[in-house]
Amino acid sequence: MRTADCSVRLERISQERFLQAPIDAVYDYVTQPDRWHEWHPTSLSADTGTRGSLAAGARFGEMIDLLGVRVPLSYRVQIAQPPGEFKAAFTSVAVDGSIHYFLQPYRDGTLFKRVLIYETELQLATLHARMVELSAVALDRLKQRLENA
Repeated sequence: MRTADCSVRLERISQERFLQAPIDAVYDYVTQPDRWHEWHPTSLSADTGTRGSLAAGARFGEMIDLLGVRVPLSYRVQIAQPPGEFKAAFTSVAVDGSIHYFLQPYRDGTLFKRVLIYETELQLATLHARMVELSAVALDRLKQRLENA
């Protein structure tokens, strides 16, 4: 993570969706970073070096589109507790943070919560609002993809 600096702000985006899909299927899908590009608009590709869900300690890379700029991220999985929780921390030259998923059975499907925490030295007035918007699009796409599978 970056050193303490008054120009760096810690931001948090927390969103959730009800997914009409079994919790095991949701967990298996969202914990495969090489499939994130299928539902998250900023994810261009990921290289995990394996197939399937990742275990705690696994490392992988992802290329994202951050407001039109390709940024490589390096990740380490911190929590992998199927089917209820997954967390991966990331670092890059532009942004550091973590992605944390919480899943719980709800009615005939899954309540899925995605929490993105990030910090950056980039001074872009529209960055946070755009990240909130893209997170919502991602969860809507995820819902559509899993419910229409």
